[in-house]
Amino acid sequence: MIGERPHWRDVGTLDAFWEANMDLTRPLPELNLYDDAWPIRSLQHQLPPAKFVFDEDGRRGMAVDSLVSSGCIVSGAAVRRSLLFSKVRVGDGSVVEDSLLLPNVVVGRNVVLRRAIIDKHCVLPDGMKIGVYPDEDRARFTVTDKGVTLVTPEMLGQNVHVRG
Repeated sequence: MIGERPHWRDVGTLDAFWEANMDLTRPLPELNLYDDAWPIRSLQHQLPPAKFVFDEDGRRGMAVDSLVSSGCIVSGAAVRRSLLFSKVRVGDGSVVEDSLLLPNVVVGRNVVLRRAIIDKHCVLPDGMKIGVYPDEDRARFTVTDKGVTLVTPEMLGQNVHVRG
């Protein structure tokens, strides 16, 4: 309830940023985005609603304990305890767990993401695994002390010159 306790959280490290966002996926997060007493004031582009396609065994587009923003398409993939920012695409057979996918990320087919932060505009190729093999991740990406893997377009060899 408003006025009982102010909400403030330091998100100055990758681990703190990841933890603050993961808290939002809990049934009763510390910061309840659905509390009308704490309105969200922002300028948001009008995008179509999130879309989950295919309702077939072994090919079901679904998200559980997750926040999925407008413009996202989850196609035959499973998203668990994760946040998908606007216009994220997740391809067939992929599994996204305990991860943050920032705007305009494209996840190919049969990709596995665990405890990851994927920066905006990254394109993850088919079959990529992040958060599965820690030593491989440390060789090519940034891995925090708490085991969260950060991936940016530059780390993938993708030069992105897009605003926003």
